[in-house]
Amino acid sequence: MSNHKQYLVQLDGLRFIAVTLVMIDHWLGEANVLPLGYFGVNLFFVLSGFLITRILIHSKQRDTELGRSHGHSLKVFFIRRNLRIWPVYYLTIGVLALLNFQSVRMAFWWFVTYTTNIWIVLHQTWLGATDHLWSLAVEEQYYIFFPFLLLFTPERYFLRMLWSLIALSVLIRVALFIAHAPYMVQFVLMPTCLDAFGMGGLMAWLIIYRRNVFDKLFSSNGLLLGSMLAYIVHLYFMITVEPSRNVFTDVTDRFVTSVFCTAIIGRAVLGFGQPLKWLLENEIAKYLGQISYGLYLFHNIVFNYYHTQPTFITLRIWRKVVSILPFLQTTPVFQLAYFFALTVAMAALSWHLIEKPVNSLKDRFSY
Repeated sequence: MSNHKQYLVQLDGLRFIAVTLVMIDHWLGEANVLPLGYFGVNLFFVLSGFLITRILIHSKQRDTELGRSHGHSLKVFFIRRNLRIWPVYYLTIGVLALLNFQSVRMAFWWFVTYTTNIWIVLHQTWLGATDHLWSLAVEEQYYIFFPFLLLFTPERYFLRMLWSLIALSVLIRVALFIAHAPYMVQFVLMPTCLDAFGMGGLMAWLIIYRRNVFDKLFSSNGLLLGSMLAYIVHLYFMITVEPSRNVFTDVTDRFVTSVFCTAIIGRAVLGFGQPLKWLLENEIAKYLGQISYGLYLFHNIVFNYYHTQPTFITLRIWRKVVSILPFLQTTPVFQLAYFFALTVAMAALSWHLIEKPVNSLKDRFSY
């Protein structure tokens, strides 16, 4: 796996871009008409599919070389994954519960079991300033079943299995659309997101088994520009076609978005040229990409356009600052910068005090 690390230098920068899109979407609210948050989350899903599939394929190959069972790889995978995501997540949920945060108090055990996406479907409503955690539930549910599926599927069937996941996801959304299921169902359930993970998995398969094809496909501008154009056209139809819920919003959106995200990630794996190279590889972008988990976890708690009450502490502090420096009210950029600074400060503290020390324990569990 170390042979491929040189190609992954720009992925932290992509994480930073993905989480920034989500933050802007949640902070601007109705002032933003583009699905920036949806795109950012989808970028994370495709990236997760790529990295996890790549790790597991290498682990499976290692098991075969050493003549050991896949139980070792399963154990190591779950230990390393949980060391990365559980500590700060459960600490955050625990603190919010102690602070009597309404949504956490209302659905505490759903948060604890990473099933808030199912709670949202059952109740047909969001979870206030913690509703963004549905995507972490989707990822955790994917992590639970996919390692078993891949490790116990013969290598010759990997490609067929990944295409089947993509097809299954699209077919489920088609069935939900025909059945007039509520929009939230196709939006937050894990099976309806599998085409994003599956496309990431296809990239991993290509880079391991067909490296020359991977290089040719993603070094060319054809896929990147073609998928971008398809995304723009699709976005136009999604926004303009009546009714507001249509086949573009409910069925094809995640697929088309995932294709574009796949093209972006594939090019980043090989390395974008300037000026995107600078954007993705500068030290600030790389650092913010490293702490992107905390940025995602905390940003909605700092502020959410739709759910944060005027009496919440972050808004009370902002009003105090504005009373001293009135010029800050002249443009929303200053307020966005304030929310960003608070979120970065929280994520940085989380990274250095909790995540990084705990993450170092992963070195004890190697594939």
